[in-house]
Amino acid sequence: MQSKLHNNIEFLKGVGPKRAEILQQELNIFTWSDLIHHFPFRYVDKSKFYSIAEINEGTQYIQIKGKLTAVHLIGANRKKRLHGTFKDETGTIDLVWFVKTDWIQKSLKTGVEYVVYGKPKKFGRNYNITHPEIKTAGEIVKQNHSLEPVYNTTEKMKKFNLDSKGIFKLQMTVLDQLNHTELIEIIPLAVLDAYKLVSRNKAYHEIHFPSNEENLSKAIFRIKFEELLMIQLRLLRSKINRNIQNKGYVFEKIDKKFEEFYQNCLPFELTGAQKRVLKEIRKDTLSGKQMNRLLQGDVGSGKTIVSLMTMLMAIDNNFQACIMAPTEILAQQHMAGITELVKATGIRCAILTGSVKGKVRKQLLLALVEGEIDILIGTHALIEDKVIFKNLGMVVIDEQHRFGVAQRAKLWKKNVQAPHNLVMTATPIPRTLAMTLYGDLDISIIDELPPGRKPIQTSHRRENSRLQVFGFIGKEIAKGRQVYMVYPLIEESETLDYNHLMDGYESVKRHFPDLQVSIVHGKMKPADKEYEMQRFVQAKTQIMVATTVIEVGVNVPNASMMVIESAERFGLSQLHQLRGRVGRGAEQSYCILMTGLKLSNESKARMQIMVETNDGFRIAEEDLRLRGPGDIEGTQQSGIADLRLASLSKDNKILTLAREVATKILNNDPFLDKQENGFLKQHLIAQHQQKGWGKIA
Repeated sequence: MQSKLHNNIEFLKGVGPKRAEILQQELNIFTWSDLIHHFPFRYVDKSKFYSIAEINEGTQYIQIKGKLTAVHLIGANRKKRLHGTFKDETGTIDLVWFVKTDWIQKSLKTGVEYVVYGKPKKFGRNYNITHPEIKTAGEIVKQNHSLEPVYNTTEKMKKFNLDSKGIFKLQMTVLDQLNHTELIEIIPLAVLDAYKLVSRNKAYHEIHFPSNEENLSKAIFRIKFEELLMIQLRLLRSKINRNIQNKGYVFEKIDKKFEEFYQNCLPFELTGAQKRVLKEIRKDTLSGKQMNRLLQGDVGSGKTIVSLMTMLMAIDNNFQACIMAPTEILAQQHMAGITELVKATGIRCAILTGSVKGKVRKQLLLALVEGEIDILIGTHALIEDKVIFKNLGMVVIDEQHRFGVAQRAKLWKKNVQAPHNLVMTATPIPRTLAMTLYGDLDISIIDELPPGRKPIQTSHRRENSRLQVFGFIGKEIAKGRQVYMVYPLIEESETLDYNHLMDGYESVKRHFPDLQVSIVHGKMKPADKEYEMQRFVQAKTQIMVATTVIEVGVNVPNASMMVIESAERFGLSQLHQLRGRVGRGAEQSYCILMTGLKLSNESKARMQIMVETNDGFRIAEEDLRLRGPGDIEGTQQSGIADLRLASLSKDNKILTLAREVATKILNNDPFLDKQENGFLKQHLIAQHQQKGWGKIA
């Protein structure tokens, strides 16, 4: 028998077809379950009463008890308003209504004791409250609760009497219909007892009709915990299933290639963090399970060396390796850098991108299937069906968020048994988000920069300082350095952004008439873009004016200065990524954030954080706090978008607890087959069917 939770919202008493259509359109409420998950966004404390004499210009919402001494209509037709005089023992305040005036006038009686709630405003010498909530003192006594929920609604909904009060009435109706048999307890009783969690049924009743602040707090905690526990269980079960299904190649030995590289070819001493990550990877490749590891490291932290040494482990065990990058420029950089690093070892590298065609491509594909290529570097071209390896044992994916799950999974099928998988990102991910976005992966972090790197000096300048900024650019170029000037590109205003970019380009040309200036933007043909990029890489141009196409994939150690125009239009993570294009050589590098004169408080906060720190992980935490997780890649497929109450930026402790509990449950019962986990398993299966959640790979 189907649970009432799945009933169509239309069939709830008080809804009907018209209201159902509005609820679906405005709030995505299709079922009774959707309704009870439309939680209040705040609560009004109706336990405290104020006197009229206490009102001043700083007073917010207040509740006062008194009597109406007069009620009368003023004006006519559309300009008609209802005016009431309300008194308590300390003074008088005006009450004013502009809509439904006839109906409200009929419902009000002078001389009766009322309780009024609203926000007072000063009008001339007096205070008034416009459209106050007004109830008889007798009604207030009957309510039994002092914390009144306030629900999000819309103007369109209000026309159908679906304001906050209207939604509150529907919540009373639906929860009256749903009892213990409908709101079945899904969390095992042992967990409820151990962490003193309230029951599921009580939590939903208290969050909509709180009896007091303590019970409301317990209800909110319980529902947040349940939301986060479900996500963690799903991710950890996915990891268990993958370990069972995907046996991994065992790399039994560390042999000549790895040792020769380590002893003779390393350009610098590995940091402690790099050594730690390599040990974690080595342990994975000995386990007999498929490695599925996320490598996080800030810009310039040395992820490429770690990935190369990981591929050498595969080669030493007679396997091939590949590295897939999101752009041709980045693939070419990997090719140039890796080839240079391994040239003394005899390792055979090749590159496959969309530009590799005809006879060269055929020869490459033949060499690959014959096992004559050890490391294949490329773009999306690697996942094409015609690309066949002899024995692929290690897959490295750079800037993994640029690839879809299905694209990454295609590389797994390039061998009979799935190869080991190392995915890398230079976008630091806050711990709370990593536990949820990538909870089914093992995570390694490189949290040290190689010795000798100087922190990039970042400053914030406004438009009225432009001549000083140009002067500083001139000094850096006089030292033989190069400069990036980056402009925002937002799709909705592409034309305006293009004009902004061209204006900037012309301004730079006027100010530096003797210099060579490159320009790169999204409207250019790929060949033209590549030509301009290469001119800058080869130091034939001193300044590159560009959009964010250079955010990833350009490595020019001689570039010592990054000027970000209209920096207020970028998010923190993107600002940090752009800044990471400089600071790659031994010289001091600089980042200048150019903004307009007027900034919002949030923009000021972003600029301040960028000036204060180069730590990508701190920046990522601040970005999550300021923006929330919604804009971050992968949130949709991970189920974060379905969080109704929990917040990854605020509920770190609850998430950590949910992870611990999920781990304990699955350690004891990996497939949730035990009786005490029966309802938990049913709920997870139902969620999977409803949401269609995909596995993060």
